[in-house]
Amino acid sequence: MARVTILVAAAVLAFLAATEVAAKKWTVGDNKFWNPNINYTIWAQDKHFYLDDWLYFVYERNQYNVIEVNETNYISCNPNNPIANWSRGAGRDLVHLNVTRHYYLISGNGGGCYGGMKLAVLVEKPPPPPAAAPIKNSATRTFTPSGFAYQFVIPVAVFAAVGTMWDAVLRLW
Repeated sequence: MARVTILVAAAVLAFLAATEVAAKKWTVGDNKFWNPNINYTIWAQDKHFYLDDWLYFVYERNQYNVIEVNETNYISCNPNNPIANWSRGAGRDLVHLNVTRHYYLISGNGGGCYGGMKLAVLVEKPPPPPAAAPIKNSATRTFTPSGFAYQFVIPVAVFAAVGTMWDAVLRLW
């Protein structure tokens, strides 16, 4: 029974390992973080923000914050009536971009917005995956491991081997 459980767990782990994760975590401002006197419009201009990406804000928690506002309040640096307050108190905050739309984020504390601490991003749907190359029809075909073999069969075989070895170790005890 234990061997079946290990094999099922191995298959589930292999399946999870085979799935491709497309979401990206963006550190706002890169190594300059969320601070005044940085042009976040320039920082964001060559980036594409896709559905389920994350914005990671690092800042001095006693001086600044991260709030989401509408476009009008973004332009005027008005922190009143925010859509969301993303600050959690540690100065290390994540904004999950889970809807395709414009996000307008400012620092509502310490005059940060007037010092340039404002970021507008447009979240888009991810681009479709590239089309598969056409299959060449050939009478003689040599075996080449497919992506399926690398992503599923090999991890399952490795997990099964580890499970078998673990089972053998437990029997020795």
